[in-house]
This record gives sequence, structure tokens and C-alpha cells, in this order.
Amino acid sequence: MPHIQVENRASGVTVITLDRPEKRNAINAAMAVELQDAFERFDQSEQRVVVLTGRGDAAFCGGADVSDMPEFWRVVPNVGIQTDKPIIVALSGWCVGGAMVISMLADLAVASETTQFLYPEAKLGLTGGMIAGLAARIPHKVAMEVMLLGRPLSAQRAYDVGLVNDVVPAGKHLEAAIAMAEELAGFAPMVLATLKRFVNHEIVTLSPAEQAARTAHALRAIDMSADKKEGVAAFLEKRKPRYTGK
Repeated sequence: MPHIQVENRASGVTVITLDRPEKRNAINAAMAVELQDAFERFDQSEQRVVVLTGRGDAAFCGGADVSDMPEFWRVVPNVGIQTDKPIIVALSGWCVGGAMVISMLADLAVASETTQFLYPEAKLGLTGGMIAGLAARIPHKVAMEVMLLGRPLSAQRAYDVGLVNDVVPAGKHLEAAIAMAEELAGFAPMVLATLKRFVNHEIVTLSPAEQAARTAHALRAIDMSADKKEGVAAFLEKRKPRYTGK
């Protein structure tokens, strides 16, 4: 049974929905692979903009499912999710742990007034480290409060410090995010892609964990490639390799 739902709209907007409401849409191992695959299909398609949301109003996402730990890097924008097309998150209810990293690294964010951000990992004794990039995106002291003290951040305060673009009435977050996405879908794709690349690769300072994850992802792609298998086979068979770039 799939853990996500994908809707490709005629407007050029794709809506991807995390679909485990009984688990607050927490991401488990299978769901991480499904989500990464869905974003790869989106990137290769003619669709222009993607909206990522969660089923139900209780939670956008509860972060990683600790009972079935995912490879969370797979679902992090600019790490396991690679696309120059705009990513918008539509948030409602709890946005916890790794889900806050996803929201932080998305291009735009719309939050319902019920949204609460929480990064509790200092209390739990674990972290992947990517949340450190929050200090490059919102005021330093607010970022440290979120990371070190683990205090919830309301939708309104998140808007005030620049973590989200819009705060809308409860239940209106997806509608507002789709409207924003449809506006973007009418703009010049090459311009949007170029500006996004400039910001993500030249302007915003990456945390050490983001840099390490990007490097590991790039090297893993080579390690898993058909060209690597072909190169090893050609060496063992003492023949010229036939590379395909895949």
C-alpha cells in the first residue's frame, strides 16, 4: 500500500501528499523511497511546480518514524530531492524534527494558523545535523531557541521570522499553496530554475551536514550506476567498456 499520493494537475502543478495520518504522516523507510521516486518523476516530467503536504490537519509530518527508521536524506530538498523546479510546502498542525528540515529547505511555505514547528532532538539525544542550516535562514537567536531549547514555534512567529511566506485560516493551507503554485507555473521556467540554483548553490550557507549529505548522495549515485558495473565488468573481461552515462 503506498504511503504517498500524487496528483498531476493540468495547470502544471503536482501535489504530493504524505499519507500516513494515523502516524502523523511520519516518514518510514518505504515512504522515504516512495517520496524520493515521486520527486524524481516530477523533475523529469513537464510539470512546473510541486506542492508537498500531509493528509489531515493534525500534522504535516511527525518527522522520522523511529520504529522504522528511514534514510532521511532521501526526502530532504537539495540533498536526496534534486530539482530546479519550485517546491512549496503546505503545512498544518505539527511539523516535527526532520519535517522541519524539509520545510526549511523548500523554496516557499504556506502554513495554516494551526501549524506548530518543533525540533525536539536535543531532548531525545540524536540529530542528523541538517537543522543547523536554520541559523542561515532565520535570525540566529530564534534558530538557537528552536534547536537547543526545543520550544514550539507557532505559525505566526514562523511568519514573523521569515520561515514561512503566508499564514492562512485552518484548512486553507493546501488551497493557498496550490494558488501560489499555479501562479508560478505561468512564469518562465528557465528564470525560476536559474534563480533557485543561484540561491541554493551560491547564496545560502550550507550546514556541514547538508554539505556531507550532498557529497554522499552524489558519490552514491556513481556507486549504484550502470556505468560502474560496466566498468568493473569490462576490466575483468579485459575489454573496452561501453558507458551509457546511466
